[in-house]
Amino acid sequence: MVSSNGTFHLESPAFRDGELIPLIHTGEGLNLSPPLRWSGAPEHTRSYALLLEDLDSPAGSWVHWLLFNIPAALRALPAGLERAPELPNGARHGSCWGVGGFERIGYQGPLPPAGLAHRYRFELVALGAALDLPPGCTVFELRSAIEAHALGRAELTGLYALGS
Repeated sequence: MVSSNGTFHLESPAFRDGELIPLIHTGEGLNLSPPLRWSGAPEHTRSYALLLEDLDSPAGSWVHWLLFNIPAALRALPAGLERAPELPNGARHGSCWGVGGFERIGYQGPLPPAGLAHRYRFELVALGAALDLPPGCTVFELRSAIEAHALGRAELTGLYALGS
């Protein structure tokens, strides 16, 4: 697999890897998804899946965003992506905002409990096929479907603490 330390790379013009996620992209702010862009996708990529998880949630990995069937021709997502179950370009949102229960569709920005900054991992997976999953699928269903088609992964990690 190619990763962000190889040729497949994920970044945001809003923040650098390991830096604070701007307030506008958090649950304390306007809760707008950050702009993302990528390069170096593996040959034969047919779609992408994007997962955003809080790696430091006391309850376990907290899912903040699932987006899949992102068209292979895309190399970026704009800020403030619509929270519809299916986007005009065919991409679909999975259910998020939790560890074991998933109730919301679309991006849900960082909103950790008071204390130290949490790490938020944006994981972009290049896939050899579009996924046959409905909008609203869970992270477990998405991860299972990804495994059969993953060609490469790129990651970007942002930090956030309440009041940052």
